[in-house]
Parts: sequence; structure tokens; C-alpha cells
Amino acid sequence: MSNLTVLEEIVKEVSSELYQKWYNAMPEEEKNEMSSEALMKNAGETTFFVIQTFMNKFNQAAEELKDKPE
Repeated sequence: MSNLTVLEEIVKEVSSELYQKWYNAMPEEEKNEMSSEALMKNAGETTFFVIQTFMNKFNQAAEELKDKPE
């Protein structure tokens, strides 16, 4: 059984898909271990950043709606 949280699992899956998309778009002559590792790191960092930013903005919007009188 995995000890990852739901968010960690989502980040892992999305970063893997993003890595694959970027890797597939890369010209064959540029594909090597170093570029693959760099893409993998970037995909993980980018995915985490995007999800975290989305969640922060979503929560901020929810708070603003909660504070508005009906």
C-alpha cells in the first residue's frame, strides 16, 4: 500500500504524463539520459507549481465568495 497522499499521487501521475509529452516532442537526436533526467525534474517541478498555484487561487476565490453577502 502506498503512503502517498492523494495530492502527491496526482502530482506524480500528471508529472509523468507531462514528461512523456515533452519527451515525445523532443527531436530524436536530442534524446539522451541527461536530457531525459532534466525533463523529468522539470515536469515534476512544473506540475507541483501549477497544481499548487491553482489550489491557492481556487481557495482564495472560495473565501471571497464565502465572504460575500447573498
